[in-house]
Amino acid sequence: MRQNTTWSRILPCLALALAACDDGAESSSGDLLDASAALPDGSLIREGAPAHDGIYGFAHGCYAVEGYEGEAPQILGATDGGFSFGAEGEALIRMHPSDLGSYLLYDGDRRYVVAEGDQLTGPTALESEITRSEDGFRSPAEWTVEISSRDPERLQLQHKATGRYLGLAGLTDEASAAVIAFLPREGCAEHPEMTVDAVGDPAVQSWPDGDLYGIAEVHSHMFTNMGFAGSGMFHGAPFHPLGVAHALGGCDETHGEDGRRDMVGLFFDNSAHNLDVASLLPILTSGESEDFNHFTDGFPTFTEWPNAWKRSTHQTMYYRWLERAWRGGLRLVVQHVTGNSVLCELGIGVGTQIPLYSCNDMVTADRSIESVRQLERYIDAQAGGPGQGWLRVVTSPAEAREVIAEGKLAIILGIEISNLFDCFLTPPEGLDRCTIEDVRAALDRYHDLGVRVLFPVHKFDNGFGPGDGMDGAIELGNFINTGHYTSKTEECPLGMQGFDHGSLTFSDLNQPREVFDAPPVVDMSHFADDPVAALRPYLGALLSGPAEGNFCQTATLTELGEQLLHEMMIRGMIPDIAHLPQRSLARTLEILQEMDYPALSTHHNTHDGILMGLGGLTQVDIKGCADPDQPKSLSSEIRERAAARAAAGAHPGAALGFDLNGFAGARRPRFGDDTRCQQPQANPVTYPFQSYDGAVEFQQPHLGERTVDFNTEGFVHIGMLPELIEDARRDGATDEDLAPLFRSAESVVRLWERAETRAEALSE
Repeated sequence: MRQNTTWSRILPCLALALAACDDGAESSSGDLLDASAALPDGSLIREGAPAHDGIYGFAHGCYAVEGYEGEAPQILGATDGGFSFGAEGEALIRMHPSDLGSYLLYDGDRRYVVAEGDQLTGPTALESEITRSEDGFRSPAEWTVEISSRDPERLQLQHKATGRYLGLAGLTDEASAAVIAFLPREGCAEHPEMTVDAVGDPAVQSWPDGDLYGIAEVHSHMFTNMGFAGSGMFHGAPFHPLGVAHALGGCDETHGEDGRRDMVGLFFDNSAHNLDVASLLPILTSGESEDFNHFTDGFPTFTEWPNAWKRSTHQTMYYRWLERAWRGGLRLVVQHVTGNSVLCELGIGVGTQIPLYSCNDMVTADRSIESVRQLERYIDAQAGGPGQGWLRVVTSPAEAREVIAEGKLAIILGIEISNLFDCFLTPPEGLDRCTIEDVRAALDRYHDLGVRVLFPVHKFDNGFGPGDGMDGAIELGNFINTGHYTSKTEECPLGMQGFDHGSLTFSDLNQPREVFDAPPVVDMSHFADDPVAALRPYLGALLSGPAEGNFCQTATLTELGEQLLHEMMIRGMIPDIAHLPQRSLARTLEILQEMDYPALSTHHNTHDGILMGLGGLTQVDIKGCADPDQPKSLSSEIRERAAARAAAGAHPGAALGFDLNGFAGARRPRFGDDTRCQQPQANPVTYPFQSYDGAVEFQQPHLGERTVDFNTEGFVHIGMLPELIEDARRDGATDEDLAPLFRSAESVVRLWERAETRAEALSE
C-alpha cells in the first residue's frame, strides 16, 4: 500500500534526523529534491515532481532522464559505449512513441537507449523481425512508461523485450526499479519520419442536408506485407514500432541485390496475363533472376519506389501518406486482408524468401487484422493517447457515422483471399472439407474480430465455388492450389464479365470436369517442399501455349457457397462480389435480389444497375488522360455514376477503389516519359493548392530526401489523392462535379445500414 502523502513527507525527515526537510532545495538537475531515504515499504517518495500529462503525454517530447534510488538523483548521460546514469553531462532524449505508453529513447547523436544485459548501449541502427528473420522479435530499444510503484508522482521504465525494469546500474526487478523523472529540455534531435507536406487541419463538417462529408475508398490492402508468411515478398509496412527506417527501409534484404529475388514483381510488373514459363526457369532453379530488376533503396532516398503503377511489390499506404489523403478528404477505407499461399510457398520453396510464419491464408488474415489494430494504437500514440488519433477501426454503421462526423478516418475490416476460412476445394493434410458448422463458427469469430466485408472467392477455386477465372499465373496457381486442371468453356452466360473471360494462357491445362468438387487428379501436396520437382511432370502442359477464345468457368457456387452468403446476410455482413466468375455471379445476383440485400463490387462492374437498385455500389476512377476536346473529362465517370445512381433511386455518392498493394496498378502520369496519353495534356498540378474544403494547403510532396513530381510520376502512393482531385479541378471540374466523391462515405454507411436492417428482417 502506498504511504499517505503527508506521512511520506514527514517520515523521511524522522528517518534522517540530520537532514533538512526543505521542499525548496534545488538538485543539480534543476528538479526539487528532499532528503528522503527508502521507507520501510520501499517507497522513494520525493517532493517537486516535474509536471506531466500521464504516460502517453511524453510523445515526441525532449527531455533529460533523471533516475533516483534513494541517494542523490542521477541524470542519464552519454558514454563512448552507450549511456549510464551519472555520466558527465546529460543526454538529450527525444521520446518517440512505438506504441501506446511505449517509447524509443533517441539522443542527439542519433543513438537509441538499448538494454543489453546490464549495459545501456547506444546503437544508431536497430534490428527487427525482418532483419533477424525471427517472428515475434522484440527490439531491446522499446521502453514502457509506467507510474512508479514507489513514487506515484514519478515514473518507472519497463524494458519491453525482457519485462525487467530500468535501474541506475542496468536492468533490475520492479521492486528495485529506479524512480524516473523526465525533465523538459530543448534541442533534441528529431526522430526520422516522413513529412506530410500539408498545412492545416481538416474541417469537421457535414453536408447541409446532414450527409456525412468525405471520400470513401472501398478496396485497399494496407497490410499486404503480412501476407506471404511475413517474408518480405511484399516489401514495406504501413508503420513499424521502430519507425520509418524499418517500415520503409531498403528491400535488398528481401528482394536481393538489384531486386533479383523479387519473383512476384517479375510476375506482376511485367503483366501476369502473359506469363512466359520459360523465362521463369532461371529464378525457379536459382532463386533469383539473371538481370537487374529494380533499385532497392528505400528511406530516405527512394530512388524507384513507392510506385503504385510500376512496382507492385512495395508499400504504397504508409500511415503518413494515408494521413495526407485524410487531410485531403478521405474519411472511410475498406481495408482487406490479402495474400496468396501458393505464391508464398513458391517463393519459400525456391529460396527467394524466408518465412516468419505459415503461408496459410487465415494465418495471414489473423496477422493482418491484429496489425490494423496496432496501427490504430500507433497513430493514437503519436497523437498523445488512446482515442486521440485521426484513424479508428469501426464495427457498425453507427460507429462509422460518429467517427466520420468527428472528421476522422473510419476503417472497415474485410478479407479478400482465396482459401477463405480454410475452406479449401482440396484440403491439405490435417484439414477436412468445411461444413456449414465450420462456416458459422468462422463467421462468428471474424465478426467478433470486427470483420464486416468478405469476398466469397478470390483467385483460386475453394469450397464456396470456382475462382475468378483470371488467366496467366492464376491458371497455374489454381492448378497447384487444388490439384485440378482448369475447367473452362466458351459457353458463357454473361459474355465479358469481370476476370472470367478471354483466352487461356496454358491450353493443355484446360480439362473441364463435370463435378466441381471431385477428388483432385494431381497430387500437389509436396509443392511447398520442392516446387520445381512438383511441376516438372507437367512442364509440357505449361509450355503448351495459349488457347485463343472467350473462356469462362464451368461451375457455379457450391451449396456451401450459397449457405455462406445467407449466413453473412443474417449477420449484416457485406459481400463483395467482384471476383465471382460468371455463373457464380449470376446465381449470387439472384440471391441478392431474392433477399433484397446490398453488396459491393469493387472492380468497376455495375452489373447492369442491379447493385444500385439494391443499395449497393461499385467504385469509380478519376481518369488518367484528359481529352482537350472534352473539358472535365478526368471527372466524367464521377458525374456519370452519380447520375446513374440517382436515377436508380440510390444515394449519389461515388466511391473510389484503388486496390493499392493489391498488385492491381494505378494511374500513370499525364506528362513526361511515362505517360500513355495519346493526346496533348495541359494544366498540370502546381503548388501550393487548397483542399476541396479549403482548410488544408498542400505543398509539393516528398519521399524522404526526394521531391515527387506528380505530373511526371503519377499516383505513386495513397498520399497523392489530393493531387488526383486537384488534377480534376485543373481539368475544369467544379465543386459540384466533385461533390459525389465527397458524399461517398455517406453512400457506404447507408449501404451498411441497409445490410443491418435486412439482417434483422431475415433473422426473424
